[in-house]
Amino acid sequence: MKILYHHRTASKDGQAVHIEEMIGSLRALGHEVRVVAPGGESAPEEKSKMGDDAGWVHRLRAKLPKFVYELLELAYSLVAYRRLAAAAREFQPDLIYERYNLYLLSGLMLKRRTGLPLLLEVNAPLVDERARFGGLALPRVARWAEDTVWRGADAVLPVTRVLGSMIAARGVPAERMVVIPNGINEAHFDAAPAPEAAKRALGWDDALVLGFTGFVRDWHGMDKVIRWMATAAAPAKARLLVVGDGPERDNLERLARELALGERVRFTGVVSRDEVPRHVAAFDIALQPAVVAYASPLKLFEYLALGKAIVAPRTPNIEEVLDDDLNALLFDPAEAGALEARLARLASDEALRRRLGEGARASIGRLHLTWHGNAERVVALGQSLRAGRGVPQAAKPADVPDVNDVNDVRA
Repeated sequence: MKILYHHRTASKDGQAVHIEEMIGSLRALGHEVRVVAPGGESAPEEKSKMGDDAGWVHRLRAKLPKFVYELLELAYSLVAYRRLAAAAREFQPDLIYERYNLYLLSGLMLKRRTGLPLLLEVNAPLVDERARFGGLALPRVARWAEDTVWRGADAVLPVTRVLGSMIAARGVPAERMVVIPNGINEAHFDAAPAPEAAKRALGWDDALVLGFTGFVRDWHGMDKVIRWMATAAAPAKARLLVVGDGPERDNLERLARELALGERVRFTGVVSRDEVPRHVAAFDIALQPAVVAYASPLKLFEYLALGKAIVAPRTPNIEEVLDDDLNALLFDPAEAGALEARLARLASDEALRRRLGEGARASIGRLHLTWHGNAERVVALGQSLRAGRGVPQAAKPADVPDVNDVNDVRA
């Protein structure tokens, strides 16, 4: 198939990983992919960096009045549409695959003009997210734009069933949705060193290593982990490795100094994707202290791929991938001290860590959590839509929530 892949993502973080891996997997399956992106129709799929972000976007947003920035986002749809239309004339694609972004109408515009099927990947309800974290100057326009794109796509691909429920509540028929979570490139992690070698490279040969990857923010709850490390419940050999960077780094480093943890807490700063496996390989306990309710955290799949004992909150989206006492220890995020209790239990039980790690690694194959598998599903969807058969129903019972259950799932 010939796939016209469109996105408006400038970040070099987990978003870029998703984009790069999907494009690479589609091409590895033998399909032609033309990329239309902010850098041009053939924007280079540069290796993203763990714990990095698109600084120039945030600086621009900070300097402009919110309504001006949002109008520019909407206007970009016209610029992107011209690029998409030119690419479509030259490339003659079989379908459009677009990564949803707020105020981005270009893919839908091209679909309506050409009749090409539009597959829309949705990673977050961006109107709600922006209103909550950054504020929206034009909420009605934003809501209209989001509803229009979601309802206009031939297939909507949320990354979790929780997010699918939220989309269904906005009027998208369940029969047009298929949940496709994040995945893993197994080959990328197969080359990771043994845990002993990874620890030796850090100078932590005999340490019990707790680890976190990604762009660390205040809501991630890493301060709880650092405070726990200063208690008697934490072994003296416990170390914390944060692979990445983020706005909360300075505060966490300050907290570690105040608690006299010294070299027991270490931040790598921004690292390339190629370096992530050798760092995660050193983890004995992999951390996801908090999560956005609808997200499919990329770090979880990396932890699973390397067979790590995971600690994560017991929330519906996390339970789509993790099972308590099978491939992770889950805790109630509303219960005071629950995270710390799970950390103490894992820190003191090597056999439990080993068993959970084995369960974690087995989850990749059991749940088909690979980018290659995701690409195969996208191609099957595209072929079905091209043939006029709509979204295949075979995957619906497991993948798409019943619209009548929307309120229960969101609760």
